[in-house]
Amino acid sequence: MNSVLYTNITRFILLVGLQVLVLNHINFLGYINPYVYILFIILFPIKNSRTLFIFLSFIIGLTIDIFTDSGGIHAAACVSIAYARPIVLKFCFGTVYEYQTVKFDTVEFSSKFLYITILTVLHHIILFSLEIFNISKVILTVQKTLFSSIFTIILCILVTIIFSRKTK
Repeated sequence: MNSVLYTNITRFILLVGLQVLVLNHINFLGYINPYVYILFIILFPIKNSRTLFIFLSFIIGLTIDIFTDSGGIHAAACVSIAYARPIVLKFCFGTVYEYQTVKFDTVEFSSKFLYITILTVLHHIILFSLEIFNISKVILTVQKTLFSSIFTIILCILVTIIFSRKTK
């Protein structure tokens, strides 16, 4: 149990640090920015308390909001995907999720890719809708969501591949 706790604390600190110190300064073409910190929510262990998970998702979003002075939009987007995660898990992994045996290092790549894609796009839709908050700029919202999602998904997949522990 302590190993899981230390892993999650380390993941939290590293992802927030990476996001705040490096990734927030990319801003490619003026509107493409990766948000890899959502990997904390994506990879959080399934068997833990749902209340704790939603609270930690709020804390990571709030931490990013504090460093970026964004007024709570990251916290709202993080809590939203944390709340929707069980539905997405059931959709992507089916019976493996129902029996609480999902191990992200051992699942098929297509299921993992679909899971990361759905949560990332959902996060980005909420994030950019709250950031822009103007119905007349719906094209800009879609544009930022699409391109930032692609960039974030690629980076999340690369990070999960690089840091995965293959168990045979």
